[in-house]
Amino acid sequence: MCEIQMVIGSWGSYNECNERALGSKWLNLADYEDWSEIEKELKKEGFKLKGIDEGLFIQDIEGFNTDGINCDYTHPKTLFELLKEAEVLDDDYKYELMQAYLDVRSFDDFAELVNNKGSRWDDDIHIYKGYDWEDYGRMIYGEMCYQVPEVLESFIDFEAYGKYMGDCYCEEYSDGIIEIC
Repeated sequence: MCEIQMVIGSWGSYNECNERALGSKWLNLADYEDWSEIEKELKKEGFKLKGIDEGLFIQDIEGFNTDGINCDYTHPKTLFELLKEAEVLDDDYKYELMQAYLDVRSFDDFAELVNNKGSRWDDDIHIYKGYDWEDYGRMIYGEMCYQVPEVLESFIDFEAYGKYMGDCYCEEYSDGIIEIC
């Protein structure tokens, strides 16, 4: 299950150095259907969203690769709505795919994909979890239905073949190979 959690702070409270300067409690984004539910939670915690606490920021975040995103200036609502539209908060596979994608591409690339394709942002992205280049090469070799006697397969450099075949569309990520067509 998606475990993206966020602590939201307020610039007004932060600048005033009042008791909420440290922000809200940890909010698991998968627990909320829309932004209004998060606003209700913040109001319960004492945030004055039509006053001193209008300027919200992401104070801390877990379960999400934040490389390439400036959390100080990305409004939490914008990020929440993007993740909601991408369906990564409700779909474990899409969450895993997003994590792999952010391992090799930027957050801006991800946001552009979601803005252009909505929930179908992942149509041309495939992950091969636990694969290395040799595994990928063997898979592609098998799909190509080459008619080479099995005894000769020990002479094939599947790692080099996998890298060659994946040269245009594939990259290594922390847990395998990701194909982005």
